[in-house]
Amino acid sequence: MKIDSSVKATGSLPSNDGRARSAKESPKAESSNAGSERVELSSLSSRMLQMEEAISNAPVVDTAKVDEIKQAMSEGRFKVNTEKVADGLIESVRQMLSAQQVGQA
Repeated sequence: MKIDSSVKATGSLPSNDGRARSAKESPKAESSNAGSERVELSSLSSRMLQMEEAISNAPVVDTAKVDEIKQAMSEGRFKVNTEKVADGLIESVRQMLSAQQVGQA
């Protein structure tokens, strides 16, 4: 295998030999570059913000209701309506797919 030596060194990039800048140098370097720095957030970050908002708007768990269901299950009184569960799962998938399509548009 032949090594291609056509790659040119980039003289404009700062040299970083693996050592971190000392705390003494950092403030000086940051203040001289403060006006030229730019931050761009990816679409993933905006999606994460949407997810955080959705989570914060989610209803709080009703612990009394959970305890009631646990008691009913332990006593054999809790009956699962499989048709209702299946319908709920299908609806959840539909909502997730529509949310993905909106996010990609």
